[in-house]
Amino acid sequence: MSKLTRKDLYSLEQYSEMRDEYRKKVMAHKSNRRLELGNHILLSFEDRLIMQYQIQEMLKAERIFEAAAIEEELEVYNPLIPDGTNWKATMLIQYPDVEERQRQLAQLIGIEDLIWMQVDGCDKIYAIADEDLERDNAEKTSAVHFMRFELDKDMVTAAKSGATISAGVEHENYQATISPLANNLRDSLVGDLT
Repeated sequence: MSKLTRKDLYSLEQYSEMRDEYRKKVMAHKSNRRLELGNHILLSFEDRLIMQYQIQEMLKAERIFEAAAIEEELEVYNPLIPDGTNWKATMLIQYPDVEERQRQLAQLIGIEDLIWMQVDGCDKIYAIADEDLERDNAEKTSAVHFMRFELDKDMVTAAKSGATISAGVEHENYQATISPLANNLRDSLVGDLT
């Protein structure tokens, strides 16, 4: 997937006029890119359309229209766009109760490195997490992590040829497996591959 440039973005005025319809389109698209691993982990797979929406929303919220500031937003969000041989996702650890969430985050240190994807007939691939900065410490992990799943050529070929895709988490305090992924998610993820 190509990265976004300033030419791909709408002006604040244009975006304001089209925002409601554009938002509906993006929300429908995002619904095909969500994966719940058990009751408390959500993977939201990112792509170019979702990142364009995120940037447009930031520009609107912050009233950003200067070229240098727009370039800064592009630098932040472009790394979350898949490169054709990977899937990129935001992982959210979700516990509604604040106290329970704090307890669980203390029990789930390192979970971000134990999330996996698997194309049928190939080895599991584990997430490469938080390349931008560390999000855990000796006391707890973060509730939000950014991850990349890097596929080799055989995995890409198999996925594009119709192989099923599975996912899971193998932490000592949290396990889940989804096999196979729903067709809408699978098809959307295959669209990220070149």
